[in-house]
Amino acid sequence: MKSLFIAYKNSTIHYCVCGNGLKLLFCFHGYGEQAESFAVLEPTLGKDYTIIAIDMPFHGKTEWNEGLDFTDDDLVGILENIVARLNDIPFEINGDVSSPPFRPARAGTDGGLGLSLLGYSMGGRIALQLMQKIPISIERAVLVAPDGLHKNIWYWFATQSSIGNRVFKYLMYRPNGSPWFLNVAEKYKLVHAGLIKIVRYYTDAPEERKKLYCRWTVMRKFKPNLFLLKKLIKQHSIPVRFLFGRFDNIILSSRADIFRDDTQNIQIHIIDAGHRLLQEKYASIISGLFYQ
Repeated sequence: MKSLFIAYKNSTIHYCVCGNGLKLLFCFHGYGEQAESFAVLEPTLGKDYTIIAIDMPFHGKTEWNEGLDFTDDDLVGILENIVARLNDIPFEINGDVSSPPFRPARAGTDGGLGLSLLGYSMGGRIALQLMQKIPISIERAVLVAPDGLHKNIWYWFATQSSIGNRVFKYLMYRPNGSPWFLNVAEKYKLVHAGLIKIVRYYTDAPEERKKLYCRWTVMRKFKPNLFLLKKLIKQHSIPVRFLFGRFDNIILSSRADIFRDDTQNIQIHIIDAGHRLLQEKYASIISGLFYQ
């Protein structure tokens, strides 16, 4: 994958590009991951798609200097800047070196951006929000074990409530705050054991706990309205493919039940796997969803 940077406001956004297809595919990674995670899809998708994966704020090589503010307007602006830059970069397409006709357009104008989306875990919530924001610009979406289908009361309290966010920050910045909270949550079964395990993994070191606070808080405005999304998907005839792991205890396939009656636009696939679906061994399954 090519590693590239663009300036956005006061920040520097890192993204990776691979593949040489005429279709644009924007990929959004999971918590604690980075753009390079999507390199596994180049062999199976790179012929038809130019794959662009972005490091989200407080992830990877992106330097986010806008505080803890990040909105879907910011995301659309970043995508437009990347598409505009792609028009200036020669790509080899079917043996010919040329500039692909990627057409940056403001959301809401005729034709839109013409994007396909792939969101994994946290990135699924980002993709859902983007579909809600600019449905006219979305050609297809594949959502792999996507977050955003269920309101977690503790995540809501920590990010949407001012009191909860202050408590969350205190615990994450306090040397022993995270272990204390997790022990209480585990003892009284306030949070699923699988989620506690993941949080423990990402909060072993003080710096990781601070990142957790920043990452969760900066994404607080990405909260898709599923009823509105269902309406928009039908209205714009957007093919949407869900992929879940049968043994995933973090993101359950039942969370997508709201979409099951739209059999014309939506398909829900379940495979024998856990949550970590963005792996080489599942690449052909994920890629196949773009052709269904």
